[in-house]
Amino acid sequence: MPTNLALDDHLIEEARRAGKHKTKKEAVNAALDEYVRKRKQMRILEAFGTFSVDTAYDYKAERRRNDGKSLRRSLSKSSRRSRRDGRT
Repeated sequence: MPTNLALDDHLIEEARRAGKHKTKKEAVNAALDEYVRKRKQMRILEAFGTFSVDTAYDYKAERRRNDGKSLRRSLSKSSRRSRRDGRT
């Protein structure tokens, strides 16, 4: 999308050289990308400590419970496949 902006040429040139970008467009796009990523990181950091933690949660037990389900699912799929293909 074409956009006309009054930008500081000296600042853009400095950003272009610092980032080793070939064009002003590349430098501006890289700067905007970095700006957005940084702001998202800042929001995550601001949220740090605002969530309650369940100290009784056992992620290992949950993982074992989920692994058993996925194993049973894969076994039942293979047995259905064997019956459909005429194998037992």
